[in-house]
This record gives sequence, C-alpha cells and structure tokens, in this order.
Amino acid sequence: MDGSEGNLPCASSSLPLPLPVLAASSDAGVGDLDVSSSSWAAALLLECARAMDARDGRRARRLMWTLNELSSPYGDGEQKLASFFLQGLFARATCSGPRTLGALAEASLRNRASFECTRRTALRFQELSPWSPFGHVAANAAILDSFYSSSSSAAAAAALSSLHIIDLSNTFCTQWPTLLEALATRASDADTPRVAITTVVVSASAVQEEAMREVGRRMERFARLMGVPFRFDAVHHPAGRDLSDLDLDRLVREGGGGGGGFLAVNCVNSLRGVPAVGRRRDALLAAFRRLDPMIVTVVEEEAELSMEGEEEEEPQGEAFLKLFRSSLGFFSAYLESLEESFPRASEERLSLERAAGRAVVDLVACPAAASAERRDTGARWSRRMRAAGFEPLEFSDDATDDLRALLRRYRDGWSMRAGAAGAFLAWREKPVVWASAWKPAATTTRE
Repeated sequence: MDGSEGNLPCASSSLPLPLPVLAASSDAGVGDLDVSSSSWAAALLLECARAMDARDGRRARRLMWTLNELSSPYGDGEQKLASFFLQGLFARATCSGPRTLGALAEASLRNRASFECTRRTALRFQELSPWSPFGHVAANAAILDSFYSSSSSAAAAAALSSLHIIDLSNTFCTQWPTLLEALATRASDADTPRVAITTVVVSASAVQEEAMREVGRRMERFARLMGVPFRFDAVHHPAGRDLSDLDLDRLVREGGGGGGGFLAVNCVNSLRGVPAVGRRRDALLAAFRRLDPMIVTVVEEEAELSMEGEEEEEPQGEAFLKLFRSSLGFFSAYLESLEESFPRASEERLSLERAAGRAVVDLVACPAAASAERRDTGARWSRRMRAAGFEPLEFSDDATDDLRALLRRYRDGWSMRAGAAGAFLAWREKPVVWASAWKPAATTTRE
C-alpha cells in the first residue's frame, strides 16, 4: 500500500521511544480478533507481525496499542509473552534492534549485583527445572561411558590416565561436580584419572573474569575433596567474537598439559551463539573434527529459529513470519515452564524471564550476522555433525535410566524420548532440549 501514512516509521537515527507513545486513536480496537481467549497473546502478536511485514502501518499500530494495553512483564504468562514480543516488534519497527538489545544487556549487568546472585539464579533454575540438568546428565553419562569403554587396547588404556575436556558452555561449570564425583566413585585411589577442564568464557568485563577465577577455586577444592587430580583453566574469549574464531589447537596443547590422553569436547547451549551465516557453524564443527576427539557432546535448545540460507540482514517476508511463529512457540513453552516451576514473586524467575526478553529482541529485531540466539533443531545439527565427519553415539541404557530418574525429581509435565539421534526433553509433549553425543566417523569424506 502507499504509504507515508500506512508504513511504520524507521527511526534508526534516534533512540527507540517508550511503548506508551503508541497512543490510542478512536479506531484503535482490533474487533476482528478475540482477546479473551487463553492464548490471545500469540494470536495478536502474529497478526501484528503480519501487518508489519505487509507494511500495513495503520493496522500494525492499532495492534501494538492493544498489545501495550494488555501486556506486562510482571503479569501472567500471556502478558509476559506479549510484553517481550511487543518490545521486539517495536524495536524492529523503529530499526533499533541492536541498540535496544545493547541497552537491555547493559541494564542486566547493572542489576546483577554479584557473581553470587548470577550463580544462585543458575543453581535455582537447576533445582526447580530439568531444563539445564537434562543436558548435563546426558553429556556427563556419554563422556563417562566413552571414557571407560575406550580401554579395549593398551594404547587406549594408557589414555585413561588423563581426561581433558574442552568445555564450551555458559552454566558456570555447574555440570562438572557430578562428573568428578562419578570418576572418584568408579576409580580406586591408584587409578583415578587426571582431569583437566578448559572452559571457554565469552567475557567483556573484569567482573566476569574474577567470577570464573572463583569458579575455578571452588572446582579445585571440590576435586581435592573427591581425591581427583584436577586442573582448571578459564579462557576468556573477547565479547563480540564468536566461537568459530577459537584457536582450538592451543586450548588442547596448553589446557591438557601438552596433549595426549582422552579428549572430549562439550558444547552446552553454545553453538547457537555462532551466527548462522557464512557457514561459520560448519567451520566450527570441522575444527572440532580436526582435533580428533574421542567424543563431542552437543546440547542445544530444540527450536527452528535459524533459516537455512539466511542472509546477514534481518529476515523478511515468509522467512520472518516463520521465524516469528517458531519463536512464539518456543518462548511460550519456556515461559510456561518457568511459571509452573517457580514461585510467582521469585527474583530468579524474573531474571530468567528478562533474559528471555533479550533473546526475543535479538531474534525479532537484529540481523542474523549479529545474532547469538538463532537456535536450531537437533535434526539440522545432526546433519551438520555428519557433514563434519562425525557419527552419533547412542546413549546407553544406564544413561537413559539416569535421565528418567532425573525427571522424577520435578513436577509433572516433563517427559523424554531417546534414540539414535539423541535424547529430547519435552515440556507438555513439546521438545525443548536436545542432547547428543558424537565420535569421529571411521571414514570421513572431505569436500
């Protein structure tokens, strides 16, 4: 349509205006949509996204005004979903996505009083929801099974004297105490393996670096308590650069005490931080293959938020609407699971919800080349892993038993299924987390 009047403004030269400026007009209603249904937020948001994509500025503004009236970051699940996605749509309409995301991230750093506060949120999340522990338990079980099953030859038995893990994750090493405890339990004092963990942290401040030093001190104390010879290294990767820039060979040489031994690569919710453009994800997986590790564990949230063949700019047209629908489905399930797991006034829950709000702005209003939130499906990651020269390792019966036992600790609504393609955690039958294990393929076809 024509439009100076119809099109939404693109105020890229100014800071985004607060949402209340979406003033009502006499025809601000959206009478063709039902705002009384239990899932009103998704219906209104998707209609608003369609109007924006069609450059129907009049309808988009009316929908945004209605959403602004109904939404609240402190309300129920529907109100929060509406609030977070409205923020993303407004940033997209005003071409201020990266700037809005930067302001939200800066506010988050100011509100995060201490490392203890951040770690407490992560631990509380793990206590009340299996969302994070599911991947930890699956990855640890796969690493241990592979480590102990590799003693079929003399050379492999010698490798059992040491275990080096390249850890690409963002959970403050909360995954590793249970692995150290399991190693201590299964080994005698004479054959307890040496363990080295090299954790890569994307950091932008001295506070984050000090936080990881404290994590290292705590890990070392725990390892001594367990009687496990232990080394911990935190490698700080500059903010603004993704993991495809890592010098993995140096991490192996320096972190593992000169190389040798059993090498594992552990990726927990980290691969999505590599932009889904320019085959950078493929390049990182190919770099893993060149290390020739004994095992690579991959845990990612299950959602199709990365469009194949996506360009560096913001997606448009049907590609944008598909991304928007998938984002709505994923974050609706995530916020619902938080609502069911946490007390209503929980500070930890609010912190996790704010992080979800930032992710929504990233997805809806930022170009793909700058995005750190483009989640992908297990099926697509599997294709990439196979193309890089890996083959899947199926989880053992003991591992799947451990995962089922884990879910029994939490409220109803969680389920899982496991097979050759990995293990999926589901919330109310919707898969939300995918865990997998891989080894170098016996024969690798190089392009």
